[in-house]
Amino acid sequence: MVLVLSAAEVDRNLDIATLVDVVDNALVKQAADKVKRPQRPHFTVGAGLDDDEPIGTGIAMPAYVYGADHYATKLVGVHEDNETRNLPTINAQVILTEARTGLPKAFMAGTTITNARTGCIGAVSVRALAPESGDDGLTLGVIGAGAQARWQTRAIETVTALSDVRIYSPSDSREACAADLVEEGMPAHAVDTPREAVVGADVVVTATTATNPVFPPDALETGSLVVAVGAFTAEMQELNPRVLERAEQTFADVPEEVAETGDILASDLTADDMVELGVPLTNGYVRDSPDEILTVISVGSATLDAAAGEMIYQQAVEAGNGTEISL
Repeated sequence: MVLVLSAAEVDRNLDIATLVDVVDNALVKQAADKVKRPQRPHFTVGAGLDDDEPIGTGIAMPAYVYGADHYATKLVGVHEDNETRNLPTINAQVILTEARTGLPKAFMAGTTITNARTGCIGAVSVRALAPESGDDGLTLGVIGAGAQARWQTRAIETVTALSDVRIYSPSDSREACAADLVEEGMPAHAVDTPREAVVGADVVVTATTATNPVFPPDALETGSLVVAVGAFTAEMQELNPRVLERAEQTFADVPEEVAETGDILASDLTADDMVELGVPLTNGYVRDSPDEILTVISVGSATLDAAAGEMIYQQAVEAGNGTEISL
């Protein structure tokens, strides 16, 4: 029997604070070479439907975390024109397979899993690498106002107090994003320029689908942490190379894959210049100076989908949620 979990059932069994710790542990295991995570293929789709141009990207992401009852395969579609259709840009499904027998065990809606586990990248990075906050908490600048901007903020808020959350996007979506976060009890407000979001921020998160840098590098404060989660292809870029030049250290969830993104290709960095994010999560990180700028770049790892899927599956089984079907 295969347990099918709808998007609503995934939501019901997802606790973001618990997931932060699950993601942290998965990244630690990944850095210790205790996962199997084949390289993920990207391929364009849709050519020939309307004309010869592709209209989206398909991604297959398999992984197994040592000791887990299941391995996972996530299937992803990225279609940027979906915004005009009032549909999510990213859609995903996560399939769990029993590690002992190879039998299929679960099929679950994966878009929320993708968004939530990516949001946790910001949270684990802030917990390990952000500057010390004052009595009122950290100031967070968010570039982007889509689903990921919301998940990053939600996850970060579980690990630190936030005194101010500035949301910037070139569209009016920044107002809606800020309003949603205020409704959830966070001190968010929309700003009119990227500079306003970044100046004075302790942590800057970029969560966009941009192909050019999204904030001026001179706006970045000394001692700040930048978490860039949007650029996952060679054509995509969120960070001006000057940001990486100013950074004392750049961390990456998967250095070899991050090295192939537009952010790194536009800089002088290589995979060897980056430290895997699981290393400071394992050993901690002490700044030599409070003025150090640190950057974290994430392309997403199937390791996190496997860990998150396992957590949600176990929660759903215990709660009696989902529908069992026979294939």
